[in-house]
Amino acid sequence: MRGKVGLVIGLGIGYVLGTRAGRERYEQIKAQAIKLWELDPVQQRVGQVTDFAKSTAMAVPTALWNTATKAVKAASDSADAPKAPAKPAAKPSTKTDESG
Repeated sequence: MRGKVGLVIGLGIGYVLGTRAGRERYEQIKAQAIKLWELDPVQQRVGQVTDFAKSTAMAVPTALWNTATKAVKAASDSADAPKAPAKPAAKPSTKTDESG
């Protein structure tokens, strides 16, 4: 319950401070973020991450195929393996209760 109250208070404070800052401050922050995003070092890293994600995504189907092939092979090998003879069942006890 305390967490919910704190969340509501935090949201209220954030709303009040945000509305006081106004649209002008929002536009300033947005412009700075766009400038930062468009910097060459940032865009180089974005390119590297994009390339890595593409190469990793291309490797996923191969890994899935290899894993599935191994699983099917293991299942077929275990089905083809000779089964051990079953142990004979234990004979029921013939002990009688003579105390009665």
